Amino acid sequence: MALDDQQVRTAMFAHLERLTALHPEGVTSADLNTFTVAGRALKLVVQPGIWKPAELNAALTIRTTYTAPNQLPPYQDDIAMGGLIKYAYRGTDPNHSDNRALRTAMQEQRPLAYFIGVAKSVYQAHFPVFIVGERPEQQAFLVAVDEAQRLVDPELLEKLTPDSRSYLERLTKIRLHQPVFRARVLQAYETQCAICRLKHADLLDAAHIVRDADEGGLPVVPNGLALCKIHHAAYDRNIIGVRPDLVIDVRRDILAEIDGPMLKHGIQEMAGVRITVPRQRAAQPNRENLDQRYRQFLGIG
Repeated sequence: MALDDQQVRTAMFAHLERLTALHPEGVTSADLNTFTVAGRALKLVVQPGIWKPAELNAALTIRTTYTAPNQLPPYQDDIAMGGLIKYAYRGTDPNHSDNRALRTAMQEQRPLAYFIGVAKSVYQAHFPVFIVGERPEQQAFLVAVDEAQRLVDPELLEKLTPDSRSYLERLTKIRLHQPVFRARVLQAYETQCAICRLKHADLLDAAHIVRDADEGGLPVVPNGLALCKIHHAAYDRNIIGVRPDLVIDVRRDILAEIDGPMLKHGIQEMAGVRITVPRQRAAQPNRENLDQRYRQFLGIG
């Protein structure tokens, strides 16, 4: 019996909800591919970037491969106006079967899942996303990662006010960029705080070394530190600093304070401790970025 398209997509999103709740820092392809619907096993991650099971007419998932920690995800440099993602054709033939499958998903407005590699065989799952346009001259489709983006005609984006376009672009940052950056950093740091080694993923953030609003503040792992929420806040507010030699400094006025055990053990006793860094050299903190940020810390202190 043929599978019902809506039944497959509804079941897939429920499957992904369960997995991402268990593994917010990224789900392995093996776990993603445990999906079953109507008693049948159905893979979600396969080698091609565009995946349409034989039983369906429209593409079900798209995928962006893992890139090295010191490189931007492939989509990062290819954001269209309004924050839409440009997703490249399979090959150069617009009538390749995979491209036709994405075009069908666009025409029928079928929701898809978008898997972005954050480590080898580990993905962040974003869903639902929609194909909302096609740019044949650029050999790409346009992907909306938020419902508000989906409701705007891509052909009218240039006519929107700058504030409206900025709002739509912020949605991509919130829905896609920030979670992917966090997942890549936490994967590199083996899901533990670089300062106190806390390993509870729910209590960990990806902190920028050079702030993302500043020049050089790229969302790449060497510009990030996995920090628990207390140390992230302390780092952002220049209560603590990290020297280029990876040693923690605590602001002098904070060292002189007398307060409860959190200040004493969580902040003051971290002075002089060396942070834990990823084993992979390409993922380790960029020393120039650390130096730039440390100079800001010294200016505050």
